[in-house]
Amino acid sequence: SELNRLAVNAASEKKATDILVLDLRNRSDLTDFFLICSGKTHVQVQAIADAILEATVGTPHKVVSVEGYNSGNWVILDLVDIIVHIFKKDVRKYYDLERLWGDVPIVAEVNG
Repeated sequence: SELNRLAVNAASEKKATDILVLDLRNRSDLTDFFLICSGKTHVQVQAIADAILEATVGTPHKVVSVEGYNSGNWVILDLVDIIVHIFKKDVRKYYDLERLWGDVPIVAEVNG
């Protein structure tokens, strides 16, 4: 989708690593996709979040909520059709969302 592309491109521009888009359409009423990515530092995690939020300005895609921004460990952006999870690298390992959703299709994977 256009929103997936916008989010992946914005994350890539801020040097997010291990970008993964999971297709939850047959598994969840909450959202259609999860985008999961990593940053090295709190500042980079926040910069990735900012870039994705800025990419949606002027588009029909609305940001419903932003959680965890101030801590910069795990930021969640709820864009309705896609929920973006931006982790600090070590925090991502700890929560291991990919394993929880290991049986859903991966629609995009960008290793950085």
